[in-house]
Amino acid sequence: MVQLDFTLSAGPTVATPRTLAALGMPITYHYDPDFLEAFRRTERKVAELFRTTNDIVLMQGEAIVGLEGAARSLVSPGMHVLNLVQGVFGKGMGYWLTDFGAVLHEIEVAYNEAVDPAAVEEYLDAHPEIELVTLVASETPSGTVTDVSRIGPICRARGVLTLVDTVSGVGGMEFLTDEWGLDVCVAGAQKCLGGPPGVALVTVSAGAWQSMLANERAPRSSYLSLIDWKTKWLEGGVFPYTPSVSDMHGLEACLDQVLEEGVDASIARHFASADVARAGVRGMGLELWPASDDIAASCVTSVRLPDAVDHIEVRTHVREHYGVMLSSGQGAGNLIRIAHMGPTASGLHPVVGIAALGRSLVDLGQPVNVGDGVEAALAVLSNQQ
Repeated sequence: MVQLDFTLSAGPTVATPRTLAALGMPITYHYDPDFLEAFRRTERKVAELFRTTNDIVLMQGEAIVGLEGAARSLVSPGMHVLNLVQGVFGKGMGYWLTDFGAVLHEIEVAYNEAVDPAAVEEYLDAHPEIELVTLVASETPSGTVTDVSRIGPICRARGVLTLVDTVSGVGGMEFLTDEWGLDVCVAGAQKCLGGPPGVALVTVSAGAWQSMLANERAPRSSYLSLIDWKTKWLEGGVFPYTPSVSDMHGLEACLDQVLEEGVDASIARHFASADVARAGVRGMGLELWPASDDIAASCVTSVRLPDAVDHIEVRTHVREHYGVMLSSGQGAGNLIRIAHMGPTASGLHPVVGIAALGRSLVDLGQPVNVGDGVEAALAVLSNQQ
């Protein structure tokens, strides 16, 4: 077995030495004045990243904690909720919503397509009883994105709250929380920010807080409680429970690097790496999973595999023979994903992914033009310099 040399998976991604050094800082008491200031300072940096003046909640745990906590806090029994489904995470949200007592409405498309904002507008006008729309900005398993810039204002104009899963979006695609009228947004540090997977970054609008506080079923005195963070920490300065000191240091370090680079520059870098990867895929004679480039994610390139090979077989071969870790589609289809997130959204990283994937497919008996793919990827990369 070859040693793992390149992690090009769809998160957690690799972290820079600066971030790793921050994670190794001494563990201090969480009420030490220096840590309290660092926590508040980090909240302000997250707000800058999200482009928002809304409250920031840094929930201690992987981003799924923020998503479940937000959904439980917003949904009351009998609430009509429209869930947009174009991938496995959107579908999973629908299962949650039903469990939490929502009357579930869904607009679902094939997992290589994206929900049309016009369909959302039409559906909301036909169903004025809907109070909440849930959507995934960047469906990482499918490598597709939703047009949040249009859907957000559509919902806000109708007084409908929004819950947006942007776990793999922030830092790698445009995301304007306030300008788009978004209410609750949840991101993870371990994707395009290149940070630790132990903190959920959550933004909450005044309207969303009002809805949560009025919901008798919203978690309280619970690890999932956003209300606890609101009343105890944001208003009272007391943590609901002990935060992960080390993860917070790592989060601040990766945020500093993105903000020093510039959020727009970070987004542009992710799009540039995506262009390199897509060119390489097509150069090898393979197809992208997304139906069009307009809906293809900038953080990951999803590749449709030939029917004769299985995504698990391919991913295993790539790692064991070429030391490269790629991701499968997590049930979205027979696809493989080359991620370009955080530090790996640069330079030759996508070219390495193309070469390892292409050579593995040849090893498995598939007619792939590896050289043409690498040449096409390098040509795009050269023109970007």
